Parts: sequence; C-alpha cells; structure tokens
Amino acid sequence: MEDDVRGFLVSTAVTAVAFFILVKLFPSMFGYTGELIGLVAIAVIFGIVNGLIGPIVRLLALPVRLMTLGLVGFVINGALLLLTAWIADLAGLGLTIGDFPPDLLTADTLVAAVLGAVVLSLISSVIRFALPD
Repeated sequence: MEDDVRGFLVSTAVTAVAFFILVKLFPSMFGYTGELIGLVAIAVIFGIVNGLIGPIVRLLALPVRLMTLGLVGFVINGALLLLTAWIADLAGLGLTIGDFPPDLLTADTLVAAVLGAVVLSLISSVIRFALPD
C-alpha cells in the first residue's frame, strides 16, 4: 500500500511539473493563472480523468483505433485533456486550452489539445526516465 501511495504522489508531481512546462513552452495555446497548488489539483484531475474515463473511451474506440492504426489515440488523449480543462474551469483553477473554456471548440483548440496531450506525454516520460525507482 505504501508503494501505491508513493506512486500516486510521484505521478501527480510529475504531471504537475509537465503541466507547468507545457504552459511555459506554449503560452499562446495554454493558459494558467493560478498558483503551484492549482497545478497539483489539475494534475490530480487529469489523473482521475485518465484513470476512470480514459479506459472506457479507449475501449469503445477500439474499432476506430484499429482502422487508423492507433492514430485516433492522439485525438482521444486531446479530448481527455479538454475534459480536464473543463473540470478545472468548473473548479475555478484557470486552465485554458486555446479558447476553451469559456468559448466553444474551434479547430485551433482541438489542435492545441492534441499537441498538448503529446507534449505532456513526452515531458512526463522524460521526467519519469530521469527519476530513480
């Protein structure tokens, strides 16, 4: 049980750092106006969305994933990132992706979400690789 808690804390910290780097790398696409604790809260929301909703969406999209050789996975991850931004907005955490929220989805927002999901994954992987077990 201690390893599970440690894993959750490390994963949340890594995701929070990845969100911070993402917002700093692409300030025109991603906005965040809060404090460090808000990034940790966003990382928790992102973990819950990916842990609970992600597997269901990925399973339902399996036929499409097979037809596109997995490329629709990028779109799924972008959609989960948009869902995270929406929940964070409801919680008053100030995360924006493109113009979302409060505006509706635009092509720029969808591109930003897919790019953000890819960059978050890459940053998290690099950080996890650098951390000792």
